[in-house]
Amino acid sequence: MSAASPAPRREARGPLTLLRGVGRYLNSVLGGDRYARYLEFHARHHAGAEPLSEREYWRAYHAHQDAHPEGRCC
Repeated sequence: MSAASPAPRREARGPLTLLRGVGRYLNSVLGGDRYARYLEFHARHHAGAEPLSEREYWRAYHAHQDAHPEGRCC
């Protein structure tokens, strides 16, 4: 008979790890990761084409938001 192996022990997360996780979450909620997500999308769907620079991306994003305000309250 084989002995039951002990369950893997989870390491306790330190406060710095927790703060980093909270920071990543807030960055995501506030849209700070939009450019990174755009680059991932662009690489999947437009392979070989040059993506917009981060500056060009944010200009186009805000121009689109200004031209189509129906998704916002203000």
